[in-house]
Amino acid sequence: MSGDPEPGQPAPPPAPSACPGCSGSGDQEVEEEAAAGSRPPCTCQRAECEPVPASRAPDCGDCPVHRGRADWFCFTEGKAVCARCAIPGPCSDHQGSGIGQAAERMRNKLVDVCEKLQLRLASVERFRAETLNGKNHSVKASASGARELIIQRLNFIREACENEEQRLLEVVHDEEERTQQSILTQKTYWMESHQKLTDIKNDLVDILTKTDDGTLLKRQKEIFERAEEAEGILEPQDSSKLNFNLASAHSHLLSSLWASAAMICIAGAEDLHIDEKTLHTSLTLSENKKRVTFVSRKVRSYPDCPERFEHWPNALVLESFRSGVHTWRVDVAKSCAYKVGVAYGCLSRKGPGQESRLGYNPSSWVFSRYDEEYAVAHDGRLKTLDLLRRPRWIGVMVDYEGGEILFYDPDACAIMHCYRTTFTLPIHAALAVADESITIVQ
Repeated sequence: MSGDPEPGQPAPPPAPSACPGCSGSGDQEVEEEAAAGSRPPCTCQRAECEPVPASRAPDCGDCPVHRGRADWFCFTEGKAVCARCAIPGPCSDHQGSGIGQAAERMRNKLVDVCEKLQLRLASVERFRAETLNGKNHSVKASASGARELIIQRLNFIREACENEEQRLLEVVHDEEERTQQSILTQKTYWMESHQKLTDIKNDLVDILTKTDDGTLLKRQKEIFERAEEAEGILEPQDSSKLNFNLASAHSHLLSSLWASAAMICIAGAEDLHIDEKTLHTSLTLSENKKRVTFVSRKVRSYPDCPERFEHWPNALVLESFRSGVHTWRVDVAKSCAYKVGVAYGCLSRKGPGQESRLGYNPSSWVFSRYDEEYAVAHDGRLKTLDLLRRPRWIGVMVDYEGGEILFYDPDACAIMHCYRTTFTLPIHAALAVADESITIVQ
């Protein structure tokens, strides 16, 4: 029959129709009103609608309110309830279905979960069998290739260094022999010249002291010839040929490897701080004293002091170097007008002259950029550089004892320029900026 309950699903007991609050009257409209919560509370006082006292509560598994079997499952509370509790209305907020139907739904969900787990297991097994095993072989092959590449490149570098070492040692040896031979030749020549001058002088002294007037006049021609012979021996002068050529000890490969190793191994070791007392008034200094920024107008006034640059937008760092090898980097990516280099602390600070302009006096060496023009400058001698790329960083390396100043592009591992000199005073890192900012990078 159409009104019979489904198999396995017990039908809730009918409620008396006289009670306006009961939902068991069988009236569709009444049941809808009960479900909507618009019906008045139950007033029938029937046992079916009254709660069971706690002292008469059934055992676990039965309904504690109506003493019925918990054969319905409430989806709202996620628990089993009795048929009367499952009736929609003011007596119940439960929404669910029969235990069998709910269990069937749960079984279907479990089947879906198991199928997904099976697919996941298959995916994990496939990942283990294919990807991880493949990765294992790939890692071994890559590591082996990396080792071979390292050994190959280091062997190449080692062989190149050994060849360069041998070549440079031979060049130095040849230069030493050449210099010594020049000195020996000069010694022999000037020893002979000394003896000749001694003989001429002795002869002339004898003529002067032992010859009478008549004989002296007769030997006049001989005397002049001997004097001319002595005058033919010129005054001795020093020559560069007598000096060892230090350039023979330098090579592009050696300088590049030396600069790269120094910049990589000891770059950032110098904790430099810009000296605020040297700062030009068009520059501002960051709190950590490592970044200088150019401003078009004065944003603050600095107290006047002898150390401050008066005309040019320069600054020096506080720390100075008197020995050793030192490297640092300057971030110049934001600026298109700057100078980076070194200077003696005695560099003039006042006036618009060249003596206080970085790169235009004997006390400073700088790398500079203005728009797209790059150059190096020292003592007013400017050399334009034709760079293949715009450097974001300028590396500076100073070898005090070796007398070298290198300007280096760390990204390209390339030396942009090298100055060789002899330092006589402590040196400071020097900066100038006329656009945006530049920063010393530790």
